[in-house]
Amino acid sequence: MRLSLFDCPDGTVTEPGNRVVYDVAADEARFGAASVPGRALVFELHEEERAGAVLSAELELGEGTPWIVRCDRVDFPPGGVAHLHTHPGPGIRCLLFGEITIETGGRSATYGPAAAWFERGPDPVHATASAVEETAFVRVMLLPAEWEGKRTIRYVREEDAERPKLQRARVYFDVPLRR
Repeated sequence: MRLSLFDCPDGTVTEPGNRVVYDVAADEARFGAASVPGRALVFELHEEERAGAVLSAELELGEGTPWIVRCDRVDFPPGGVAHLHTHPGPGIRCLLFGEITIETGGRSATYGPAAAWFERGPDPVHATASAVEETAFVRVMLLPAEWEGKRTIRYVREEDAERPKLQRARVYFDVPLRR
């Protein structure tokens, strides 16, 4: 199975299915069928690679395990940091505004507005937001169903779990993945 992100600057109309449609102007997300007149980000789950994706990633989801699709948004104040952490499932993130540096697997990359990146989930990640402006991204993750309604961030170092958290996550929905 693949997860792909499509940027639709002139809007979109989608059919029912395993897709998330994020309306950028309205700051709303829908699962399946949707109609958005302005810029939309469409995260789609499918079997084969499709042309036109901003980013596409192969997913390794365990057979027999029920999964959910989560769409959420994470906002950082200037200088916000997400200390070294993991998540229980993979996903694609797309920066809405600001700037963020993601360090993982011995690599570092800085992303600006409309840039997208993939995180496998179990790989430790450290994120640093812009020092001078607010930063936010929207993401779609695939999670084992037992994570429905729960925070997924798990800090690698115990001392980081006790540090102040400046970032705020807002979950739009958790829905069962249909295979």
